Amino acid sequence: MTKLLLGVAAAALVSTPVLAQDAKVSDGRVKIGILNDQSGVYADFGGTGSVEAARMAVEDFGGTVLDAPIEVVSADHQNKADIASTIARQWYDTEQVDSIMELTTSSVALAVQALSQEKKKIDLVTGAATADLTGKACSPYGFHWAYDTHALAVGTGGALVDQGGDSWFFLTADYAFGYSLEENTAGVVTQKGGTVVGAVKHPLATTDFSSFLLQAQASGAKVIGLANAGLDTQNAIKQAAEFGITQGGQRLAALLFTLAEVHGLGLETAQGLTLTESYYWDRNDASREFGNRFKERTGRMPNMVQAGTYSGVMHYLKAIKEAGTDETEAVAAKMREMPVSDFFAENGKVGANGRMISDVYLLEVKKPDESKGEWDYFNVRATIPGDQAYLDPAKAGCPLVK
Repeated sequence: MTKLLLGVAAAALVSTPVLAQDAKVSDGRVKIGILNDQSGVYADFGGTGSVEAARMAVEDFGGTVLDAPIEVVSADHQNKADIASTIARQWYDTEQVDSIMELTTSSVALAVQALSQEKKKIDLVTGAATADLTGKACSPYGFHWAYDTHALAVGTGGALVDQGGDSWFFLTADYAFGYSLEENTAGVVTQKGGTVVGAVKHPLATTDFSSFLLQAQASGAKVIGLANAGLDTQNAIKQAAEFGITQGGQRLAALLFTLAEVHGLGLETAQGLTLTESYYWDRNDASREFGNRFKERTGRMPNMVQAGTYSGVMHYLKAIKEAGTDETEAVAAKMREMPVSDFFAENGKVGANGRMISDVYLLEVKKPDESKGEWDYFNVRATIPGDQAYLDPAKAGCPLVK
């Protein structure tokens, strides 16, 4: 577990306790925990890149809020909900952490959000996908940034059906995220007149997809939907090529695939894939400016999870400033009230259920001869308005929304 104290001068340290008390900042500081996978199948998906994005947000904010220093801590939850819950409880109970963010892996995010509600602490998810976080499992202190399974289904699933992919077979990660992504995508497929001919579940961190791919191949489905992420998706795509699946006329739908995974796979293998992200570094001047700064620090361009973490941390800090306190109820109210306008979300808004609604982008991976250099990987094929990509908060199933 790494701790980082940012942006505090010696003189400010001397005066902080009095100023923080006057400004109603608990414990004389604001402490943010980044809890995610830093060593497993999702290490490139968010990982230490998300930690660095959080540090960048704190630095850009000025290192202090209401004259109190801002501190970032991080930990690896190893994709295990019990480990994540233990770390989160320790952070809340003994280390005065005010908010936990990122939370890659849906089972982890659901567990930590439930604990955060119990402790009356804010959690902000950028790395996990399940739409249940702002649906049936919503929290008055829970927020979901960057993407969710509904947006991925509308983007990638909807596009492929429109292109003639009207019969589907799913390879699904065997936990909450996979179930939600399959369910949401199947719903979009059937709404558009397509059919689901079958599905098979695989364990997280599978290395051998052969039996699953053979079932998908034998199904005759036009599209094989990969309801997984990270290294699981990369391995499934590589092994599908070995079986000649796409050469046989079936298409692969990488339902959660980001810039990081395309980089790991390479354009030769990934070319032609359709995917959905809510951020692409080379889309406009603002996205390029952040992307290039991030690359200077990490050696890599950010994906939507890492860029979304920056946006979420910044929004949280702005809400504390606007509220004049870091008290949870007041900050949560401000986070829902304030618009989100930055390089990540130009016209974002936070629904009553905590879902941050912004535009998402339908992307196609370039052919190697189309790319102008490293990280030039996508053609932007469509912009999907946020109100189409995400569920209406009133229809998401959140019991907090009347």
